[in-house]
Amino acid sequence: HISKTSGGRFYSPLVRNIAKTEGITQEELDRIPGTGKDNRVTKNDILNYLKNRDSQQQVSAQPQTTQAKKEEPEPAPKPEKPAPQPSTSSASQNYSGNVEIIEMDRMRKLIAEHMVHSKHTSPHVTSFVEADVTKIVNWRNKVKKQFLDKYNEKITFTPIFIEAIVKAINDYPMINVSVDGDKIIKKNYINIGMATALPSGNLIVPVIKNANMLNLVGLTKAVNDLANRARNNQLKPDEIQDGTFTLTNVGTFGNVMGTPIINQPQVAILATGAIQKKPAVIEAPEGDMIGIRHKMFLSLSYDHRVVDGALGGSFLRRIADYLEAFDEQREI
Repeated sequence: HISKTSGGRFYSPLVRNIAKTEGITQEELDRIPGTGKDNRVTKNDILNYLKNRDSQQQVSAQPQTTQAKKEEPEPAPKPEKPAPQPSTSSASQNYSGNVEIIEMDRMRKLIAEHMVHSKHTSPHVTSFVEADVTKIVNWRNKVKKQFLDKYNEKITFTPIFIEAIVKAINDYPMINVSVDGDKIIKKNYINIGMATALPSGNLIVPVIKNANMLNLVGLTKAVNDLANRARNNQLKPDEIQDGTFTLTNVGTFGNVMGTPIINQPQVAILATGAIQKKPAVIEAPEGDMIGIRHKMFLSLSYDHRVVDGALGGSFLRRIADYLEAFDEQREI
């Protein structure tokens, strides 16, 4: 059994899950040097340790195979109610027809385990709203060249979405929490993770720390920098840790909405869909009329252990309200 705390050091659910899967004992985990805050063991720390351990075992296994087997750490005892794990064994599977068997790389295995762990931990509920983002589209089209010339940065929709999320979290701070047993841990800082697809097909979530302290220009610089370094495998370990809320843009792939899986130990995640032109009823003083508007769906998955429908729905609606109230005359 891997404890949450040992020797005065806290272990995150992801690190404990990796340790359990890889057969690392509590004593062995306590010996791994940590590079995180307060000497915490990060995901990168334990992965680097596993790489070194695997290579050492391979070297020692060549001259003395039997001895190496004895020295391998015993797998951690199974819990009474183990969480469902992704199937990794193909020995019992029979494949017919023209198939190709592809081994998961380590990162894909970790993603799979993390997703299964999240669904096992949190009862997921997803709410949806449709937002009119015509003002944002018009403003961005108007200022994007000027923005690039002035700041040497491309302005995308992502920092605008993050700005609205931060405002809504300030209005509904109980979205910005995590769960530890029967305790709710309320975070007084706002760190926004943004899911980023990698060229390998895998996924990583760099984190914008203290996003509530950044203006739109600062958010744009942070988004572009983290996304670029994520795709080039240049992120530092602490840049993918300590997120308090996550944004994933499924609209990048032409999807209109999604039901995202919560990034543990957070309690909510927002998916933004593709922006599409649609006919819509426009209310005006002289009467209603039909016009062409830019609209998108927002999908919020939240942990029903601590986020009820009223809180989740109100928070999601508030994000949409901030997006719809965007000032088209905003200066850059």
